[in-house]
Amino acid sequence: MEKVLYETTVISKGGRNGKVFSEDNTFYLDIEAPKELGGKGTTESNPEQLFAAGYAACFNSALMLILKQSGHNDIHPEVRGTAMLLNDKTDGGVKLAAELEVHIEGLEQSVAEAFVEKAHNYCPYSKALKNSIDIELSVIGD
Repeated sequence: MEKVLYETTVISKGGRNGKVFSEDNTFYLDIEAPKELGGKGTTESNPEQLFAAGYAACFNSALMLILKQSGHNDIHPEVRGTAMLLNDKTDGGVKLAAELEVHIEGLEQSVAEAFVEKAHNYCPYSKALKNSIDIELSVIGD
């Protein structure tokens, strides 16, 4: 097994209508199913928002690292992450899909797309998800 660089544990109580918190008490969120899934439509978060936030942040960090390593210290990309639950025709259940919309000002479109592809190959979330869920990448450059 490779060397562990970081690990964290989060506990869920109550599923989609409960709470999630870290063992070290640095993270806590109330969770509520969205209205579209039978929830009350409150201001609490849900698992899909947490996934979208984590994926967008991780992908953007990977992209910023690759840009910096290539000498682009003055470019500050923005990543819009979308998580979706879809009907899964294979088993009648649901499945996860993701979209990442990447905005990179200051680079030509083809160059921006090349950097996004490198980030997609580097990002731990992308590596884990590439062959398990549908991921759509879109790039908006100059």
